[in-house]
Amino acid sequence: MTDTRWLSVPAPAKLNLMLHITGRRPDGYHNLQTLFQFLDYGDTLHFRRRDDNELTLVPAIDGVPFEDNLIIRAARLLQQRAGKTCGADIRLDKTLPMGGGLGGGSSDAATTLLALNELWQLQLSPDELATLGLTLGADVPVFVRGAAAFAEGVGEQLTAVPELPEPWYLVVCPQVHVNTGKIFSHEGLTRDTAPINIRTALRQGGRNDCQQVVTVLYPEIGNALNLLNKLSPAKMTGTGACIFSSFGSEAEAIRVSDQLPAEYVAFVAKGVNQSPAHRVLFRPS
Repeated sequence: MTDTRWLSVPAPAKLNLMLHITGRRPDGYHNLQTLFQFLDYGDTLHFRRRDDNELTLVPAIDGVPFEDNLIIRAARLLQQRAGKTCGADIRLDKTLPMGGGLGGGSSDAATTLLALNELWQLQLSPDELATLGLTLGADVPVFVRGAAAFAEGVGEQLTAVPELPEPWYLVVCPQVHVNTGKIFSHEGLTRDTAPINIRTALRQGGRNDCQQVVTVLYPEIGNALNLLNKLSPAKMTGTGACIFSSFGSEAEAIRVSDQLPAEYVAFVAKGVNQSPAHRVLFRPS
């Protein structure tokens, strides 16, 4: 038997407002410091409970096998913890580009963990869900916890920063897919930025240590950065490809967006310190 009701939950984008690489670990991963903020913009997932162990997902994503999709991998992790029969039909409304540095796949996985934990009444704690999420990707825990955060380690050591300003952003999405592994293995990547504390990060901001390597390997991103910088100070999020500028109002962001060449893919969105997924799932009663 299948429940006829659908639960619809956002899977928001994130921006890395700064991204410093402070060292390389013996296991090959990098120690980072970054500021995460969410956007009131992103994918949406729809969930319908099934009373069997079947999972369905539509639409399929070209080139991604069903069981490799982060949404299905997240659901399987919860099924392993459930101790009872749990299935779901899942529908994805995909808006965020893949390989854009906006966290689309990680956000989809986190929303799946949060939503199915509620739908299946598993009552796993945020800590348990974040630990599961980390096995899927370093960015998943920040989406699970749902608060703007200063992150360290590989991105899993999170300190909430509710005092972050919430500006409007213009996000430009060059139509290239950045290979994150290629960036972090590049010999030219800066890996020795001095660590800073949260107060310094909030007061002074910071740069993106990946940006220089990415713009060399992907000239389209460098060209977009150069153009946007002529209109407003801009930087890259994550390992790219997306770049962003911040504004005091939606009207300012739209005015600059209107000056971009017609072939540029861009959107305007509000920065928010609470995940839109949390606003839907955890409304005050």
